[in-house]
Amino acid sequence: MLRVKARGRRELVTVLGHAAVISAGEFIQASGNWNNDRQHGLQFRARFLKAMPPTTLEGIEKYLGSGMIRGIGPVYANKLVKAFGEHVFDIIEAEPDRLREVTGIGPKRATRIVAGWAEQRIIRDIMIFLHTNGVGTSRAVRIYKTYGADAVQLISEDPYRLARDIRGIGFKTADAIAMKLGIEKTAMIRARAGIAYALTEALDDGHCGLPRDELLPLAVKLLDIPDSITTTALQLELEAGVVIAEAVGGRPCIFLAGLHRAEQSIAIRLRSLVHGPLPWPEIDADKAIPWVEEKTGLSLADSQKTAVRSALLSKAMVITGGPGVGKTTLVNAILRILAAKKVDMLLCAPTGRAAKRLTDTTGREARTIHRLLEVDPKNGAFKRNEEKPLDCDLLVVDESSMVDVLLMNALLKAISDRSAVIFVGDVDQLPSVGPGQALADIIASGAVPIAHLTEVFRQAAESQIIQSAHRINRGTLPDLSKPDGDTDFYFVQGDSPKIAAERLIHLVKERIPARFGVDPKRDIQVLCPMNRGSIGARSLNIDLQKALNPRLEPKIEKFGTTFAIGDKVMQIENDYDKEVYNGDVGYVEAIALDAGEMVIDFDGRSVGYQFGELDQVVLAYATTIHKSQGSEYPVVVIPVLTQHYAMLQRNLLYTGVTRGKRLVILLGQKKAVAMAVKNASGRRRWTKLREWLDPAAG
Repeated sequence: MLRVKARGRRELVTVLGHAAVISAGEFIQASGNWNNDRQHGLQFRARFLKAMPPTTLEGIEKYLGSGMIRGIGPVYANKLVKAFGEHVFDIIEAEPDRLREVTGIGPKRATRIVAGWAEQRIIRDIMIFLHTNGVGTSRAVRIYKTYGADAVQLISEDPYRLARDIRGIGFKTADAIAMKLGIEKTAMIRARAGIAYALTEALDDGHCGLPRDELLPLAVKLLDIPDSITTTALQLELEAGVVIAEAVGGRPCIFLAGLHRAEQSIAIRLRSLVHGPLPWPEIDADKAIPWVEEKTGLSLADSQKTAVRSALLSKAMVITGGPGVGKTTLVNAILRILAAKKVDMLLCAPTGRAAKRLTDTTGREARTIHRLLEVDPKNGAFKRNEEKPLDCDLLVVDESSMVDVLLMNALLKAISDRSAVIFVGDVDQLPSVGPGQALADIIASGAVPIAHLTEVFRQAAESQIIQSAHRINRGTLPDLSKPDGDTDFYFVQGDSPKIAAERLIHLVKERIPARFGVDPKRDIQVLCPMNRGSIGARSLNIDLQKALNPRLEPKIEKFGTTFAIGDKVMQIENDYDKEVYNGDVGYVEAIALDAGEMVIDFDGRSVGYQFGELDQVVLAYATTIHKSQGSEYPVVVIPVLTQHYAMLQRNLLYTGVTRGKRLVILLGQKKAVAMAVKNASGRRRWTKLREWLDPAAG
């Protein structure tokens, strides 16, 4: 959507259509029809849009100052136009040394301007190429970063590589380009890409593979080609080693090769660790347990004492259980005993927030898994591996349910033969966002000792959050009646999405802050079952942004999202260069329109983003329950309506409720809460890890 000045019209005109990059100051040619929209008024719907370089000095200045070219903002755009007039483009391209004639432009800024101009030109060429081939996309910067100046050539040779390499570009988009480039519908390159696409779609649902009898019909449906072609394509992919055939529970399945190797490697490494010698001398548990109780002033329950004994004798074990069952107390007791024996320990968790919480609860430094494994920012590979293992006697991995098979494989490879490992996590929570269900499969296999804590301790039992979480986990409806006095768990009725959304905004903006004295942006987190819908995270983010951060300027709109200073945002992919990871939450600290940069504060660390990189972040006033894993918030508000029926599962609601520390509010329909509590099935994940750990499981 563009707002443009049109000949013969006093007001700005709204133009809807697809085009390559269009910047402020450029002229556009458009052909289409006028349309009087009920909500937005008169609009021009363009069938064709084409941008042309600006020719007027005003247009040139607007174009240069639009933030598209690094090193030039409105101030320097004005200076450049004053210095060089309509020849400014030629100067940048052909005589860049002359840029230093402008006051304030030194060697560094001049170099940035020239590089930014060249980059923008390449990006524009990529955009025009994509647009010419039927795709209007905002992914040009990402494509340029991945393929560089060879982007057009590489895409022309194999457009399906876009679906493999570029986040946000799926098979359908790549397929549209392929069709425009003349690739036949029944071409083998397309069929083979379709096999990989079907498996990648399964990966997004947490699978490591798919049954062959599900994969082939899915590929036929996706590609709309005869099954004989997909069968041949699958055979070629198997011969090339791109996919692997492997039975699960006797059913023939097809796995992506990387995930197949990862699960197999986890099983081999874990079995090897379990049978190795302990890294510490024998410890008398009958003496150690009373000693640690005296030192901590805490009495361990019988189940905790049993778990301590197991930990002191095990090279690998799992500690699991819900909220309030004493996992933290147990871990601290084990660490205290081993520390007294001079055991070297390392602690880690999948996210920054989970690592910080582990540090707070143990008093020992905990790092994210990525930081612990020393990720290489250039390629995302880990420097710590079997050749350069971690230097410790014991590794403790918290929030293990979040660890997918690829990360679990990397972690186990980096554990030396002498080390022991303890996995801590709540197996009843949602499994990892990434593929597999490593913790659940390890527990189900029985390959390592399991301490499954179930007793809720007295102090924790006083919390209605914890009581409600355990009821949900048992398949019992939590108490949704209006409480007589103060509590930390409430249900607020909202029988339609419209009413629920209005009440949610009122709760977050006014009622909760006034009643509980909390900051609506920093202390309250809205957690949604899904992204889509009027009561989903995307829609609520727009409403909450208006309510909680109604700033006017400066603002920047990128990739369909408007950002302003003070906005709560979340990183949605790992960026090893910036050391910011998927799920990290921060606040917009500054927006420099001149430099084309936005700065985000992540827990006191300022991180800069070029405007073209802002597809890495989204607003985070509301987020999905999946994205909240590993985090805790003072206040959690969860909209639960029947419109979310596809996602209403017991472990989803249980995970959401257990994110709240001080207050949890369910808002919506009692019927929807009951649907979630009743639905324990979830979705089966096709994995092989359990069978490899315990051959009898097959």
